[in-house]
Amino acid sequence: MHDTIRYINTSEFNDAVLKGGNVVLDFYSTECPPCEALAAKFEPLSDTYGKDITFLKIFRQENKDLALQLGVSSSPTLLFYKDGARVGAQLSGGIKRSEIVKNLELLIPPERATALRSSVPQVSTSCDVLVLGAGPAGLAAAIYTAQAKLKTIVIDRELPGGQVKVTHLVSNYPGFSEPISGYMLMHHMAEQAKAAGAEFRAAVEVTALDLHQKKVVIDGYETISAGKIVIATGSSPRVLGIKGEKEYRGQGVSYCATCDAKYYEGKDVVVIGGGNSAIEESLFITKFARSVTIVHQFATLQANKTAQEKAFANPKISFIFEHEPREFVKEGTSVKKVIIEDLKTHELKTIACDGVFVFAGMTPNIEEIKDSFTLDQWGYIKTDSAMHTNIGDVFAVGDVASKQFRQITTAVSDGTVAAIVLAKELESRSEVH
Repeated sequence: MHDTIRYINTSEFNDAVLKGGNVVLDFYSTECPPCEALAAKFEPLSDTYGKDITFLKIFRQENKDLALQLGVSSSPTLLFYKDGARVGAQLSGGIKRSEIVKNLELLIPPERATALRSSVPQVSTSCDVLVLGAGPAGLAAAIYTAQAKLKTIVIDRELPGGQVKVTHLVSNYPGFSEPISGYMLMHHMAEQAKAAGAEFRAAVEVTALDLHQKKVVIDGYETISAGKIVIATGSSPRVLGIKGEKEYRGQGVSYCATCDAKYYEGKDVVVIGGGNSAIEESLFITKFARSVTIVHQFATLQANKTAQEKAFANPKISFIFEHEPREFVKEGTSVKKVIIEDLKTHELKTIACDGVFVFAGMTPNIEEIKDSFTLDQWGYIKTDSAMHTNIGDVFAVGDVASKQFRQITTAVSDGTVAAIVLAKELESRSEVH
């Protein structure tokens, strides 16, 4: 138990929180990876701000009535109080350090906030292997390097799992005769890496990165130096770049069926795309929506045959081939129309709907570092067969690497290859700390 953090229960809430002056309250759960990620930030922040702000934790499962009364439905959730009144934002999930600091500083005078912020000690950490990204490729690399007794640190701007953690079901990962949820598959991988000894810095902000010096600064105060770096930052949904897409994201435009399909119970949805993700996610959306209209630019689907057969057999799904979207139109609080163009006649048509999901491929998450690498024509990092990049001691694996197929299994393969190769290189150079 941290000296500057106090644990309370419902009976103590009024005195400790409502009459406690400046207070931050953490609703936590056990066996909760996001809670573990938060604790790594919450504890050092309590050392810095603890004289001015009271840091409290409360076990959500044993205080459910209070949690519901306060609008807390997930763990972890942070609430901030000043003289009994809620201030700032309610934070939950993969909470970043900067978000916590922003809300903490609402509780104290600006000059005091500046003084405390400048008093945060700088930390230097060294490791053998630094893995940037905690999707399947990064986690596979971390499992191998940690089991090889290399000091391994995994950094991710979100919580571990990458894109897979928001995939509702994975049915083709070897070893699982029944489909497994993407979240649980990645949870098992992350726990395996931790058990092997890998350290995690999750939901952090990368404030500086020098690939040639093999140094990274996270959250503005910890500098990590490494013998080898593995780039495993994955990819993000490719945007269409059409009118209304950026403006109405979250207002009827979505890129994640697992996240948002439940909001379309009994409604009509448009899906853009015809690859594996578009078809598999469309099948998932039909569990909620009344109808799904798939708009695809080609005359045939690009998805695997099994998914295609299921989609064509599903009475809720219809198809519009050889068309592309040109605009999303919002009416009231949400997108209600999709304007599409016939690629043969160039005629514009309008589809009425209650929302749209975009599955138009992915783009690599290397925007800040792409100029350092040799890239292929699609913007992915070129590697050799051992996953080396053009930068010495820097490897690229998974969805950021240039290759023909991007699957969970191929990502795990990349991470495995990189880990074995770099371990041998470190051993031969006697660089292990």
